[in-house]
Amino acid sequence: MRRGIRTVLALVLIAALSMLALGGCGGTTPAEPTTPPAAKLKAGMVTDIGGLGDKSFNDLSYAGLQKAEKELGVEIKAVSSKAMTDYDSNIALLANDKYEVIFCVGFLMGDAISKAATDFPSVKFGGIDIFNGGTQPNQLGLLFKEQEAGYLAGVTAGLLTKDTAVDPRINKENVIGFVGGMPIPPVQKFEAGFIAGAKSVNPDVVVKSLYSGSFTDQAKGKELGLSLISQKVDIIFAAAGQSGIGAYQACKEKNALFIGVDSDQYLTLPTPGDTVITSAMKRVDVGVFDTIKAVKDGTYKAGNMTFGLKEGGVDLAPWHDFESKVPQTLKDAIEKAKAAIIDGSVVVPEDPTKA
Repeated sequence: MRRGIRTVLALVLIAALSMLALGGCGGTTPAEPTTPPAAKLKAGMVTDIGGLGDKSFNDLSYAGLQKAEKELGVEIKAVSSKAMTDYDSNIALLANDKYEVIFCVGFLMGDAISKAATDFPSVKFGGIDIFNGGTQPNQLGLLFKEQEAGYLAGVTAGLLTKDTAVDPRINKENVIGFVGGMPIPPVQKFEAGFIAGAKSVNPDVVVKSLYSGSFTDQAKGKELGLSLISQKVDIIFAAAGQSGIGAYQACKEKNALFIGVDSDQYLTLPTPGDTVITSAMKRVDVGVFDTIKAVKDGTYKAGNMTFGLKEGGVDLAPWHDFESKVPQTLKDAIEKAKAAIIDGSVVVPEDPTKA
């Protein structure tokens, strides 16, 4: 019995040694080495003091990041700034976390992006509304012709304020209003275009402009909206971030009409109903997405890019609830204005004092 067990064990040992010998002679194929998956491109943004939730400028920038996440497989992150003193540290936070492309959102971040481009030369920066006047090879200014979108808003308001048959909220006065946030160039260009567009179709129109001095103070925006309405204004165009939301609330409460800014605010403001006629759109999301795609494709170039009507960077939003109310004469006037701006026969002013 024991001899039988020893015999079986011996046969098992011989078989095992034979298998090892065959393996040593190339009888088995070694496993192929695996290639680790490529790391995702990391793209981030630092908001201006308006922050996410402004229903326009910052939210639109983030929409560009989200599109890149969905379509390009990019890892994204947004960091909100509560005060201007947060800009430098927020940019450094993303740069130190190996974000390869960082967007600084807003004219007020000009000094911060210039410093960061020097401090972090391996990072590619996109400055929304920030002109790159330097020689940094890693800074791209993304600029917009806000005055062209403002002009279309002005044509809209200038014609509608004379047509009381369109809506009972339009009064017999020939007065329209503008609410701005801080008096910085992008906002002033919206105002200049609005005034010029309105006067191009209604030379006698009175345009009253008020500035809140803030992009976050909804209460102040509402106060200014109510003030304009008390001065017989029946249509208000606001380019004021969250302060503009306050102006919209004033219109809704006091039966005036509203024109939004940056995004199609009919889609973002709470219960817009038929208060929002249209919006002067500024396609920041397009600029953000195109920049990320350029970084991913290896075609990113420093300098400046400007987006106007011709480039699809600004436009007028759909009429939504006003589609059936807006007369064909106004729709034709908008198309005529677009064509004239694109072919250069109309050059829209950027300075409100020259509109």
